[in-house]
Amino acid sequence: MADNSDFNDLARAAGSGAVAAAISSALAPRPKTNEPAAKRTAEVRNIGEGWPDPILPGQISVPDIPVDLLPRWVRDMAGAVAESTQTPPALAVMISLSVLATCLHRQYEVAPWGEDDDYTEPLSIWTLPALPSGARKTAVIGALSAPLVHWEKLERDRLRPEIARVTSARAVAKKRIEKLTKDAVAAEKEEDREAIRKQIQAEEEATPAEIRAPRVFTGDVTAERLQGLLVEHAERMAVLSDEAGIFLIMAGLYSGGIASLDVFLQGHAGMPMRVDRAGRTAHVDRPALSFGLALQPGVMAEVASSRRFRDSGLMARFLFAMPASNVGSRDVRRRWSIPHSIKNEYEARLHGLLDSRDLVAGKPRVLGMTDAARAVWLDFSAEIEKELAVRGRLESIADWASKLPGAAARIAALFELAEAGVAATAVGDVATGNAVKLCHLLIPHAHAAFGLLGADAIDADAAAIVKWALDQRRVTFKKSECQKAMEGRFRSVAKLDKAIERLEQGDVVKVEKLPNPGARATTMIRMNPKLFIE
Repeated sequence: MADNSDFNDLARAAGSGAVAAAISSALAPRPKTNEPAAKRTAEVRNIGEGWPDPILPGQISVPDIPVDLLPRWVRDMAGAVAESTQTPPALAVMISLSVLATCLHRQYEVAPWGEDDDYTEPLSIWTLPALPSGARKTAVIGALSAPLVHWEKLERDRLRPEIARVTSARAVAKKRIEKLTKDAVAAEKEEDREAIRKQIQAEEEATPAEIRAPRVFTGDVTAERLQGLLVEHAERMAVLSDEAGIFLIMAGLYSGGIASLDVFLQGHAGMPMRVDRAGRTAHVDRPALSFGLALQPGVMAEVASSRRFRDSGLMARFLFAMPASNVGSRDVRRRWSIPHSIKNEYEARLHGLLDSRDLVAGKPRVLGMTDAARAVWLDFSAEIEKELAVRGRLESIADWASKLPGAAARIAALFELAEAGVAATAVGDVATGNAVKLCHLLIPHAHAAFGLLGADAIDADAAAIVKWALDQRRVTFKKSECQKAMEGRFRSVAKLDKAIERLEQGDVVKVEKLPNPGARATTMIRMNPKLFIE
């Protein structure tokens, strides 16, 4: 184009065909003696001035996740940790959620429709922020979980004398039972054996129950050991780790795809499970399992090889965060320590929540929602439901998004208990509003995570169209041409339409209806000219 008109001007003046011709002309190979490539690039750029910058499939812009949405004392600590470690706030926010869940899951449930309603959500939370190696994930997890480690130590010290007494009594009782059992075998008369059996029964009933120092979280662990920990520690356990082992086990990559997933799925939902251990069966009525995993994006991508990670519903249970890494731009000369006042209050508050726990698994306390809180939650639920529909923005991650209202209710309850303490009587609208705001922010992070894992099939199809168009230098094309060229991928028009719609949403293409006298209008797909700028 010799003048300074843009794409839209040319289209109005000479039609869309002239636009395609202009772009094709600019893109066409030129003899080496012709104008430099820079000039041709400038021509394409000029033509594309009417277009926004394209967002290619899988290249989703994600918002920051601020600490401001957290309860005050959690917010202060999370912000201080992010500042001290020079890490994205999203990392501290997500791990903070899992730490709160570690303190409160199994002890409480939330009932959005009221305490007497059958629908309840346990307070287990699964978070998975992803950052590259060297992003100080370990430091963040360590700082936020330190009070949990300290509480476990205090409890071990407090219970040590009682544990020693009970352990000794159980050992003595075991020896007595063993001797009585031998006597019963040696007895010649049935009445003697019956008398000994009654003694054995009395000894068993008098034997004190085993006492263990409470444990609230673990690091990398096998699925089988996780089941045992749930049995041993009042049906609740958390995994807080930056190690990939448990994540890859869940995906079936360390077990040939045969590891039982029941402990994970039932632990998230609070559904009963049966655990076979050491020749006997233990029943876990309401397991509570939370995760706070901080992994490298490459590790997350590795699970793409396991289809069962998506099909089983495991992926749908994680709340993902994909913040931009600041590795390479941190100020290595700056050192800022977390104020003792913030650190001390954070520990005291967490210890207060932990001290309220029952040592033996009982019936969880149910928290309802206030009318105002329920209205906020229902508005959010209705919004999500609408977007799950065909052509909705959440259609491609419907399995994840359909669980988001439940996650919002869980987070709201955690926020309320963190703010009001164990005396909380109902989840209020402030806590619910902040939970809903957080869940809104998590949606684009989920899109980014699903794209990274290769789990967003629509993104994959859209990317294939872009590659074909660029490889073929197709500035414009008909849907039928695209479908024919990739008939192995697009056996149905509906599948092609979804991919093109995704490209439209990212300003990668525009769909135009060209009049065709005497026949149906021709649908043309026009690529964003900016994609052809070298």
